[in-house]
Amino acid sequence: MPLEHMQVATVQPVSERREAGQALRKIVPRGVQAHWAPPPGRRDPVDILAETGHHRIASLLPIRYDRMRASPFAFFRGSAAIMAADLADTPVAGLWVQACGDCHLANFGTFASPEGTPVFDVNDFDETLPAPFEWDIKRLAASFAVDAQSRDLGDKAARTLAAAAVQAYRRHMNELARLAPLESWRSRIDVAAVVDGIGDPKLRARELRQLQTALEAGHAGYPKLIERSKGQWRIKEKPPLIFPLSGQRDDTHEIVARTAFSSYTLSLPEERRILLDRYELADVAFKVVGVGSVGTFCAIGLFATRDDQTLLLQLKEAQTSVLAPFAGPSVYANQGQRVVVGQRIMQTVPDIFLGWTEDRGDDRQCYIRQLKDSRLALIGTGLAEDALLYHAMLCGVTLARAHARSGDPARIAGYLGTSSAFDSAIAAFALAYAVQTRADWRLFRAAIDAGRIEARSG
Repeated sequence: MPLEHMQVATVQPVSERREAGQALRKIVPRGVQAHWAPPPGRRDPVDILAETGHHRIASLLPIRYDRMRASPFAFFRGSAAIMAADLADTPVAGLWVQACGDCHLANFGTFASPEGTPVFDVNDFDETLPAPFEWDIKRLAASFAVDAQSRDLGDKAARTLAAAAVQAYRRHMNELARLAPLESWRSRIDVAAVVDGIGDPKLRARELRQLQTALEAGHAGYPKLIERSKGQWRIKEKPPLIFPLSGQRDDTHEIVARTAFSSYTLSLPEERRILLDRYELADVAFKVVGVGSVGTFCAIGLFATRDDQTLLLQLKEAQTSVLAPFAGPSVYANQGQRVVVGQRIMQTVPDIFLGWTEDRGDDRQCYIRQLKDSRLALIGTGLAEDALLYHAMLCGVTLARAHARSGDPARIAGYLGTSSAFDSAIAAFALAYAVQTRADWRLFRAAIDAGRIEARSG
């Protein structure tokens, strides 16, 4: 994607940039953003899924498909490639940002900053690429609509949740447009403040207790994942999700993982490399993750000091973004670097160990980060389960902040405006696309029943 497409903030006054965004409404009226209908010749969604599986580990694909058949929302989570193709045929205003690429409600969450402060942010960047800002906000809104319908909450709730996410995005983008660039860049979503803002007293108290417990447990390391056995640190085996690579008869995957962890240090800034050099790689294990990532090569590296201080890093294979056929290829030939750069742009406090592999002897391109703390991640999960409307607004605010770091918040705010016109249009799109997702899910399940693709539990 040519860099000139990115609508970065310029030296022009905010008022002029806002007017430029407002003028785009004459070219692409906000109301047309509501439209969704499958275009003539729309590809079979099962064919698209099968195509994306060609570069994955074949033995894991049945697990991926089994997870996806559980509900329309589970299917939605694993079908970013299908929606990317659909979004390419929808109207856009020409305002580009560093897009998440797989922007759904489950890809937002809580994690610890390098200082140990819990923050809420986008936390999945496997598909990140510069693209029209509408693609992310449409996928986010649709995810709330699909999730609501999967819970049998009805169309009214689905529309309300989708509109709430978009309204929060629009309002926060307008706020960010008024801030100094440095102030906007530094803004973050503080989890303690988020929990304090929960209206339900019982839910607020529960989340506060959970947050405190997670922070305290974080200092204890990873007792459920690692152990010291016969004088050596090891990652605990937890089939079918985690299984060892060390000591296997076929050591191909172990060599790949160890080589990747070694080469990745070259991508780290000098001071981070110095820090990591104080640890030694003690063990590696394969880890099955997520829904969309099942089938890609993912591993955990356990690092330890001679004084038994431990660190867990996660290696994930990065493939070509699902947006690339429609937004253009990444300027980075290394897909791991693409993911890392995208995350550094979108997140206020990216992981200090974030980097990519540089090994030229293997065709797998990977990125590496600290293993997510599942205890902290439960904070966002609790909101998604019990405070859907609040969670929708929180995700909308977070996405606006992430987009404002690469795009021009004044132009985007100018296009969005201060009325609910854009909110209503995207909510209507989300509801229509939820219907499409359910139809695609049924086709997918029929393909499984017919033996066209295989699905089985782990």
